[in-house]
Amino acid sequence: MGFMQAKPIWIVDDDPSIRFVLERALAREQMPVRTFANARDVLQALDAANDPSAEPGPQVLVSDIRMPGGSGLDLLSKLKVAHPALPVIIMTAFSDLDSAVSAFQGGAFEYLAKPFDLTKAVELIRRASEESQREAVATERSPAAPEMLGQAGAMQDVFRAIGRLSQSNVTVLITGESGTGKELVARALHKHSPRKDGPFVAINTAAIPKDLLESELFGHERGAFTGAQTSRRGRFEQAEGGTLFLDEIGDMPFDLQTRLLRVLSDGHYYRVGGHSAVKSQVRVIAATHQDLEARVKAGSFREDLFHRLNVIRLRLPSLRERGEDIPLLTKHFLAASASQLGVEAKRISEEALAALAQFDFPGNVRQLENICHWLTVMAPAQVIGPKDLPPEVLQAVGEGAKLPARNAPNFVATSDADTRTEGLNPSKLVTESSTEPPRPLISGGGGGGGGAVDGAASVSGIGVGTPGEGLAAESWAQALSAQAHDLLQANHATVWDTLIQEAERKLILAALAHTKGRRIEAAQKLGIGRNTITRKIQDLGLED
Repeated sequence: MGFMQAKPIWIVDDDPSIRFVLERALAREQMPVRTFANARDVLQALDAANDPSAEPGPQVLVSDIRMPGGSGLDLLSKLKVAHPALPVIIMTAFSDLDSAVSAFQGGAFEYLAKPFDLTKAVELIRRASEESQREAVATERSPAAPEMLGQAGAMQDVFRAIGRLSQSNVTVLITGESGTGKELVARALHKHSPRKDGPFVAINTAAIPKDLLESELFGHERGAFTGAQTSRRGRFEQAEGGTLFLDEIGDMPFDLQTRLLRVLSDGHYYRVGGHSAVKSQVRVIAATHQDLEARVKAGSFREDLFHRLNVIRLRLPSLRERGEDIPLLTKHFLAASASQLGVEAKRISEEALAALAQFDFPGNVRQLENICHWLTVMAPAQVIGPKDLPPEVLQAVGEGAKLPARNAPNFVATSDADTRTEGLNPSKLVTESSTEPPRPLISGGGGGGGGAVDGAASVSGIGVGTPGEGLAAESWAQALSAQAHDLLQANHATVWDTLIQEAERKLILAALAHTKGRRIEAAQKLGIGRNTITRKIQDLGLED
């Protein structure tokens, strides 16, 4: 697949070999590239790109995190102010987890650990490029946030109906499941009607006690009942010259239905305790999630009121019926939630969108909006993967068993145990031979004695247990100490990383074997987060 636009990929790294390798790899994919040795040159080039005659700005920027003359994180913070939609991929050393967390908190698209697999790096850059193109198209098509969103045929029918009713004052009945956006439609009908300059007043008839609802709707005179110390205007009076939205009309008490019918019939009503008729100049829009025809047959809803309300009926589809709108709505709600919270808007991967599409959304659009708000607060990375989705979604689609895996690591700092390895208990360190084999931490035998044995011993069959199940606590500590001593004496270049990575590898393999490959359960057994175990499996090369 060739590059779709003229904008190049910008590579920023003080290491010429990194620039060369990435430039050649992207050129093979027909992606134009521009390279820089420091952040200062990038900022100058971005300023120059504002000139229409200059070279175009970047489609994606890939930056090293540690460079002379300015760090990648500083560059990222400046770019997020001047170019908030530009995807930025941060490169850094494998073990620099603090930098990874800082990169995500700063709004990076993803984190690329060095040394990296070149094929995976190119694929990550391609994903960022495609995301950039989608965002650019969405911005061009939708310069301002619309009041309602939907590309599905059923929603287009609703939009057409709103357009046809724009110059009418006719009563409208909106039906649909809870959470489908009935009040949004009512507001749109008001906004595009001749009454748009008048008030829009909404009342949920199911949320107000029966003995108070009459006063809420029609108002009351002073002394009409105990506690009525002053006269009060009702919702009909407050909506004068505008629109009154009666939500959940199916739950209105039967005796109040009679009073509402009278208002709709002749346009007059009486305040509670009043003796003078009040003239109403209000358009009524009603909504319900209930089957009013069934309630009429059951005798709990007046048939004449039903026909009075049912002049024009608009049925809103459930989110299950408009699945093609889920990506559009998700991105809109993520942006809106980020704006409300004053944070950088998160992006969502195609895999996570595919997982959302498997969910039934019993709460419809309102539930999707709540999920997006949850993700804005709780998702650990700037790019939302399928494993970041809330528990109710993961459980509904098989606890993630059928979800596609993320293409890139997902870093999260949920606790000290997740972000540091200094506190690992020596009794839980298990290792296996590496290319340059250090002494094994434990032997392949059972029993309660022994310390380390010779390097030829196999430990592949040893599980993770307590000291009492194999070695005494002091033997575990002695084995770890001996392992470290040998590596230090041999002037091994990465003593810490070697020991920790081998320990993590064996711990994770043992836990996965214990849970028959179930990652979430394995993470729980180990006392780490599900995102942490996913990242570790990828980083340690333990994927199938």
